[in-house]
Amino acid sequence: MKIVVIGGTGLIGSKLVERLSRDGHEPLAASPGSGVDALTGEGLAAALEGAQVVVDVSNAPAWDDAAVLDFFETSSRSMLAAETTARVGHHVTLSVVGADRVPESGYLRAKLAQEQAVKAGPIPYTILRATQFFEFIGRIADSSTDGDTVRLPSALVQPAAADDVAGTLADIAVGAPLNDTVELAGPEAFPLDELARRALKASGDRREVITDIHARYFGAELDGRSLIPGDDARIASTRFDDWLGQSAVTRSNHKTRKDLPCSPQSSSSTAPSPSPRAGTA
Repeated sequence: MKIVVIGGTGLIGSKLVERLSRDGHEPLAASPGSGVDALTGEGLAAALEGAQVVVDVSNAPAWDDAAVLDFFETSSRSMLAAETTARVGHHVTLSVVGADRVPESGYLRAKLAQEQAVKAGPIPYTILRATQFFEFIGRIADSSTDGDTVRLPSALVQPAAADDVAGTLADIAVGAPLNDTVELAGPEAFPLDELARRALKASGDRREVITDIHARYFGAELDGRSLIPGDDARIASTRFDDWLGQSAVTRSNHKTRKDLPCSPQSSSSTAPSPSPRAGTA
């Protein structure tokens, strides 16, 4: 089955492409770097030729409210139009748990607008709303840092590992369209401030996390359960402590490889560089 992954070189997209390939499918990682621009429509027709499914895990390149809204609305319309021409049978979108409950957040308003565009479109669809990823906890702390202090609310979050999100998307992509929204969350709920505190400590980061109920998340104040999924959510398997342990092993292995002497061939300038969008969906 040919499955086009829009945003296929980012954090979730690359994991999804790997999973689909391992399962015997034909994923195509589509991104501006590969000549496919969902915002302008450039390259979409060629990429979608022969595809049965499109999975949209793209993210906006700019983060002010107007730009994010324009990106998700315009790119969704562009994809759906191209999918109609290509006779794609299933459109899968990755969204965010709480997108409909935090109207103060420009980003989450834009994700909700994206969902509405997909629902109103002509292609059978499934929307997966996922909770925040373990991998982004450090970025949340960075965005809330002032000097050596991180200010975060104690609102509950139920984060999931990116591998689990990608695995769930793979299962949805090869299944029949639900024409509905499903939620995915990790197996444990944490106060956001506590979660950041534990993540920073595990990585040796000495910043102090201070609880502030008025601290903002994506531009919005949260109530206690704004980002908690409903009772019928799918629950991912990876626990936070297990993910921390695996992440520590990965960092250690990476450090060991960096410390190894390199031959002239292995240090060639043809080696790939980290993409500035590598951490996006």
